[in-house]
Amino acid sequence: MSATTSSLASRASIPPSTNLYHYTPTKGLCYLFVVLFAVTTLAHVFFAVRSRLWWLFPTVVLAGAGELIGWIARTSSSSDPTQRNDYIIQSTCLVLAPTPLLAAIFIIFGRLAQAIGSGYGRLTPRLYSRIFLTCDIVALLIQGSGGGIAASANNTSSQKLGSDIMLVGIIFQTVAMVVFIALAAEFFWRYAKDTPARPDAGYYSPGAARRAPLSRNLKLMTLGLCLAMLFLLVRAFYRVCELADGWNGRIISTQWLFNLFDGAMIVLTMYTLNAFHPGRLLPRTLPDPQRQDSVLEVDKPLAYGQVETVAMRAV
Repeated sequence: MSATTSSLASRASIPPSTNLYHYTPTKGLCYLFVVLFAVTTLAHVFFAVRSRLWWLFPTVVLAGAGELIGWIARTSSSSDPTQRNDYIIQSTCLVLAPTPLLAAIFIIFGRLAQAIGSGYGRLTPRLYSRIFLTCDIVALLIQGSGGGIAASANNTSSQKLGSDIMLVGIIFQTVAMVVFIALAAEFFWRYAKDTPARPDAGYYSPGAARRAPLSRNLKLMTLGLCLAMLFLLVRAFYRVCELADGWNGRIISTQWLFNLFDGAMIVLTMYTLNAFHPGRLLPRTLPDPQRQDSVLEVDKPLAYGQVETVAMRAV
């Protein structure tokens, strides 16, 4: 009997009750995801160093490394889906790894808002980052605790408890994402209509009153941000449905659903941030909203005896 035939026979002989996945992960697809995540993560490391955006390491790079570890463990499981250690590693990593990606998106949006006019948002760029990063950390802790309980459970009740805790974490994260999307959409709508959400922001922070043009690079960054958020939202909805269906439900037991709505969505998010990289598209220096010289020339008061010219107004 050949090695391939022997391997297929051994897989076929695995009792469904001991198969932790309820299926055998396809080795070829697992290798594909390992390669895809390795390439995009290395690219993010290179461009983070090149652009000196060190905050990309605990966000995008960390997410890529987590996905890479998870898919390597999943590749190992394709030879033996009853191996508990590999299953726990892939389950924990692939649940938690995408969370730092959201942190990167929150930071990018805050910098984008600061670049074109933070007064159009209901919150300051700093508050956007602080509030939603806090939500991200809380969601990570909830999912992590639930994932640990579910993955190491020895009985059905413990497994269900862990699954329910994870579901709470995913739902909390999804709600935070929806609220963020609503606030971001309102920001861009107000920017387009030139109706600041905080008209008095310029009084306390002169730089917040400025309305900078949306350059080509900033438009591309906005597009990349929207695409990345869409992919993460699809993945979040899938995870909610998966966990709500149960640890032994039909959704979690269907491999192509996981590959498409989890693995592929995170791959698309990572490569979107490669293509629309903040180091290339965001301005190198951002206006300081606390400084008076951050105000555009047209907004500065004229010196005594100075006459305003058409050229000055055109600035």
